[in-house]
Amino acid sequence: MGFRLAEGPDIEDDFHNFTALNIPPDHPARQMHDTFYLPPRPDRSRMVLRTHTSPVQVRTMRSSAPPLRIIVPGRTYRCDSDMTHTPMFHQVEGLVVDETTHMGHLKGCIIDFCRAFFGVADLPVRFRPSFFPFTEPSAEVDIGCSRQGGELKLGAYGDWLEILGSGMVHPKVLKMCGIDPTRYQGFAFGMGIERIAMLKYGIPDLRTFFEADLRWLRHYGFLPLEVPSLVGGPTR
Repeated sequence: MGFRLAEGPDIEDDFHNFTALNIPPDHPARQMHDTFYLPPRPDRSRMVLRTHTSPVQVRTMRSSAPPLRIIVPGRTYRCDSDMTHTPMFHQVEGLVVDETTHMGHLKGCIIDFCRAFFGVADLPVRFRPSFFPFTEPSAEVDIGCSRQGGELKLGAYGDWLEILGSGMVHPKVLKMCGIDPTRYQGFAFGMGIERIAMLKYGIPDLRTFFEADLRWLRHYGFLPLEVPSLVGGPTR
């Protein structure tokens, strides 16, 4: 689809991690219980371990002129740990900014991705209205599934499972990044890499990704040097 890879630092300042993404000063995402803050600097400002990969979108928009089409994978950090959360995890985000992009392009991109990634050609995909500070309108994305008998199956079975968030880039974010929102618009989406891998391979506990257990790797068919793709790599 013409996306290029973009990367950025794991340690970010307040502007790139929060302010430029239209996240207000009193937003819960800024609180100590959710974010890893570093010790104060001489000016009393505090750097953070980035809570999402969206700061790379900000850096790209501020350093490059549209049209833009990037994929942003990377490590992210939040104060959380249980079967579906770890203090460090991975995200991948996508960003498109140009003069003609609209919600239909966002939907087509995500539907094609979901059906290719999960290997289900007719996988139902739906978009539910939601709210994110950095997109407007915003949508949660669900895929069709079944939970009968305690087993998760993906496909047209009448039930739904949320997998990612998306939306049209908020005009305030474009303006904050030096892009004219009256001329340009775009879309963005993001997902947890471990989360969609858990769904694809039937892995119940996210923490096992980081335990380096060779028995676990062999059980799920992973080889340390094998790179998954649409034509190779683990297919279970």
